[in-house]
Amino acid sequence: MYLKKIDGPRAVTLPDGSVMTRADLPPAETRRWVASRKAAVVKAVSFGLLSEPQAMERYGLSEEELKEWIEAVAHHGEEALKATLIQKFRAPGVDGIEDNA
Repeated sequence: MYLKKIDGPRAVTLPDGSVMTRADLPPAETRRWVASRKAAVVKAVSFGLLSEPQAMERYGLSEEELKEWIEAVAHHGEEALKATLIQKFRAPGVDGIEDNA
């Protein structure tokens, strides 16, 4: 069996004891980003399976987009990655929206 040479680890152990491998990542040609795929990329970056530059290059993401995903998970959990909940978790004042409640 031949293993392809890669930069970085092939697998990482997550805090819950599960193992995440590169096979668990979305395909490089992914264009439709559902919350579960975004979460997989954020976990991979957060736990060292991929570096931020590797993730941006592999998925064609901007630095801003990846940072938004990481911050959303850090502040609100994986639920914040759902497109239907963006307004609920967006910081007040972003895009001219003020929270007057």
